[in-house]
Amino acid sequence: MIGNDPPVGTPEADRLELLALLVKAYEDAHYPLEFPTVIEAVRFRMEQEGLKQQDLAIIIGSKGRVSDMLNNKRAVSFSMAKVLHKRLGIPAEIFFQDETTVMRKAA
Repeated sequence: MIGNDPPVGTPEADRLELLALLVKAYEDAHYPLEFPTVIEAVRFRMEQEGLKQQDLAIIIGSKGRVSDMLNNKRAVSFSMAKVLHKRLGIPAEIFFQDETTVMRKAA
């Protein structure tokens, strides 16, 4: 039992679970949460960590690559996504929202 939750298996617990499911369904239908874009997520983490473009250049290559990525002139490559996920803690789901977000790994 957590806090003041009713014991599992009781009618009160079943009612609480049902209400929670109904609230979640309502929120999902009327207030869906959307992932930020890759660029929004990268900029947010940069702000949180106090990073500058030159700091990202050390992580993903060159200042030019970083500038092009942040200005939506370059798609985030698979290898860039892996590094940004690992080093900045950006959830992988953000990079794979649709097939145009990340380029396929070069063969």
